[in-house]
Amino acid sequence: MRIRVIGGGLAGPEAALTAARLGCDVDLYEMRAMVDGQPRLTPAHQTIEFGELVCSNSLKSESPNTAPWLLKQEMRRAGSTLLRIADETAVPAGHALAVDRVEFSRRIAEAIAAEPKIRVIREEVTTLDAPAHTLTILATGPLTSPALSAELQRLTGEEHLAFYDSISPIVDADSIDMDRVYFAARWDKGTADYINCPMTREEYDVFLDALLAAEAAESKEWEKIEYFEGCLPIEVLARRGRDTLRFGPMKPAGLDDPRTGKWPYAVVQLRMENVRASSYNLVGFQNHLKWGDQARVLRLIPGLENARFLRYGQIHRNTYILAPALIDETLRLKKQPTILFAGQLSGVEGYTESMATGLLAGLYAAQLAHGEEPAPIPRATALGSLVHYITHADAKNFQPANITFDLLEPLEEELRKKVRDKKERHRIQCERSLAAFDAWWLACKERSASVR
Repeated sequence: MRIRVIGGGLAGPEAALTAARLGCDVDLYEMRAMVDGQPRLTPAHQTIEFGELVCSNSLKSESPNTAPWLLKQEMRRAGSTLLRIADETAVPAGHALAVDRVEFSRRIAEAIAAEPKIRVIREEVTTLDAPAHTLTILATGPLTSPALSAELQRLTGEEHLAFYDSISPIVDADSIDMDRVYFAARWDKGTADYINCPMTREEYDVFLDALLAAEAAESKEWEKIEYFEGCLPIEVLARRGRDTLRFGPMKPAGLDDPRTGKWPYAVVQLRMENVRASSYNLVGFQNHLKWGDQARVLRLIPGLENARFLRYGQIHRNTYILAPALIDETLRLKKQPTILFAGQLSGVEGYTESMATGLLAGLYAAQLAHGEEPAPIPRATALGSLVHYITHADAKNFQPANITFDLLEPLEEELRKKVRDKKERHRIQCERSLAAFDAWWLACKERSASVR
């Protein structure tokens, strides 16, 4: 049985590489391509490369016993190809895993090209009807084409949900005034890899007033913009109150300025974009402002007075399915179980979460191709908790989710009363999750070996 994977972002390549590694023939479709010498792109992509990171370059925390760390540990144990590549292309980012996005994409392309069981097809898929003996993994992400979105609506009979996500600006490192900034990691966790632009109260007030007065970019055909709460544009946050940014992306806590020995009133952090440290992105500064206004407002940040912007912030549409009503615990469409979903289209949010569901969909599809009924990943694991959320959440109020401890199985009440320290509770939860994952993963390998 052949496996068709649609989408060349993060979930798609992870699914394709996982299924191929398990002995399946895979067709990997990607609509971005060179057409008549010109790249055919989406509204947010800048390249036709696999695994392009259109927003941040961070895969979040690597601090032990955090939820993002736990999910990555499970993926490493399962042999995730993309996470291995992320580790190999990491750039300094304190206690987070951030990657050189160009090198990351290049290595993914190399891995796909080196896999003889994967055939890459550069064309848009507009129908989900497939030949007999074919499984489909739909991993087209938040920028699913209008034609395929319409096809999905036809097939499911359900309306899509959509939120709008914004992209942070990137500046040329040579244009940063290093005399006005300092390197530090919050609370000295990890290495001091972030550039910090400190603000006094007066500088913050000037910046905030300019931000509130800036003009938003045109929304074109979008009459109502519904942002994802976990990734709000800075101008939206600013309208919630004058101190909202100081307790959000401009939070100074734990960032001692070595010149004063104190926290600044507010701070803007810059994170390295590539190994050469030739560019930095403004952490948490996604926005939907006109480019001219962006340049004017952002150059009010100390150290960025003469900043050269390599990319301005922008907005793009994120589309996802009503997962609790549509898919089961093995990521299969209830109405048509030869179709599986992965990545942000399935209702997860985040790079790591997308890769993780891609890995899982690739595993499940391979098991089905070999005549084996997939065993759902246990709820006790981080990945299992994420899948449990998207398949069991209240459909009426469903929103995409990152991995958090809130999604994991809680500790027993007696143990919660006994263990008061939150960090110790998290350590116990992580220990339990990894044990559950190891047992499930071993059983998967043993079952697959017996089937083949």
